[in-house]
Amino acid sequence: MWGDHWSTFVNEEHRRRGLCCDGAAAACDNRVITTQIGVSHRCHEAKTQMELTERGRSRWSTAGLQGYKCDLGPVQVSSYRSPDTMRLFALLLMVGAAVAVPHEDGRVIGGQECEPHSRPYMASLNYGYHFCGGVLINKQWVLSVAHCWYNPYYMQIMLGEHNLRVFEGTEQLVKTDTIIWHPDYDYQTLDYDIMLIKLFHPVEETEAVSPIPLPTGCPYAGLSCSVSGWGNTAMGDEVNLPVHLQCLDVPILGDQECESAYPGMISRRMMCAGYMDGGRDACNGDSGSPLVCAGQLQGLVSWGQGCALPNYPGVYVKVCEFLYWIQDVMEANP
Repeated sequence: MWGDHWSTFVNEEHRRRGLCCDGAAAACDNRVITTQIGVSHRCHEAKTQMELTERGRSRWSTAGLQGYKCDLGPVQVSSYRSPDTMRLFALLLMVGAAVAVPHEDGRVIGGQECEPHSRPYMASLNYGYHFCGGVLINKQWVLSVAHCWYNPYYMQIMLGEHNLRVFEGTEQLVKTDTIIWHPDYDYQTLDYDIMLIKLFHPVEETEAVSPIPLPTGCPYAGLSCSVSGWGNTAMGDEVNLPVHLQCLDVPILGDQECESAYPGMISRRMMCAGYMDGGRDACNGDSGSPLVCAGQLQGLVSWGQGCALPNYPGVYVKVCEFLYWIQDVMEANP
């Protein structure tokens, strides 16, 4: 989409130099970008950040597990967050991603392991490893965020999953047929950060795999909700990717609180959820994961400042603002 060219490497030494745009060897930063085995490098002009001079930091940086731009310094594309940058929650895969293997321990920051298969709508966007979350909204459609886009030829959707390392017999791995992101999606502001994924064939509904209803209205401030995902559970610059699906209860925050945390950055298609005192939050690797309130899908993990930082709640796609678009896309692609 940006004309970037990626090379992703995995090896037992947890690091490898990248090959940049023309395929020539590049003297890229050789740091490990996860505590596991994924390393990714990329080359493109530093045009993916919009500066906010009054706040002294960028509006956001391409995030997820961190990759490195050759000769241009670090930029986030996955779960490792660099200081003083905004991050998208998860593996930003506009054009590529890093690979990561989850840790045994940990949870969504401040959360806990979900009751197995208590979130049967939970989807893992997968290209050999989990890289983003999603949510099953009917037998053949999954909803996620646009910044998790990945080549549909390689991406698969895992449903019925709980333990990423153990085959439990409940899983359904389905190829993708079509990926459609919102035509107004803006990768700089992250407005309209939503996409629909049509599965190659309908899933079989089971106790571990079933869709969640779309909202019948928009959520109100103070409403108690639950977010789930396999994203980073560590704060700061640490990376700790859990094996088991993690859950966290969070309240919807009012529009004024959300705007005060991110002045000038919140559109009516976004909302905040979480705790202003920090310590509990979704994090990188959770992008596209569902925020469920009263049994309905109300949000998708999208972006924020750091993870679980005081005064910086998580920002979510406000699903109720996209009901007509979702319906139109599914009807146009039977």
